[in-house]
Amino acid sequence: MTMPSVGDLAPEFSLPSNGGKVVSLTDYAGKYLVLYFYPKDDTPGCTKEAIGFSEIKPKLQKLGAEVLGISKDTPAKHEKFIAKHDLTITLGSDETGEMLESYGSWVEKSMYGKTYMGIQRSTFLIGPDKTILEIWPKVRVKGHVEAVLEAVQQHTA
Repeated sequence: MTMPSVGDLAPEFSLPSNGGKVVSLTDYAGKYLVLYFYPKDDTPGCTKEAIGFSEIKPKLQKLGAEVLGISKDTPAKHEKFIAKHDLTITLGSDETGEMLESYGSWVEKSMYGKTYMGIQRSTFLIGPDKTILEIWPKVRVKGHVEAVLEAVQQHTA
């Protein structure tokens, strides 16, 4: 499936998350949502990104924004990842890959000449009315969290 575009309504979702909760798009109605997809808990880039988002979470909340990270890892794996790195963000589990596909973040990748399906690191900024305001389709971790914070500041100014 192709990635939605800026101006589209964000695809609905409802997923299990850490803390034994279920998280859905409607939970964030009236707020800005930084929704990010990442390949795997406890890998170097994903850890750096999750720590970065945890660090800016208070700034985002002052602006009326929340952060939600999504991977195919189980809620139990998310719990360990959160505990190990003192993360403060919510992590959702898309074990079926349905949400990843609806956001166009489940893509063909290749490594060492082999192709396989995997999660493309990507981030969406969703407005209070569920409209997609910004998309970062192929995220490089370095500088990304700062770029997202800047975008939220611009949209809330």
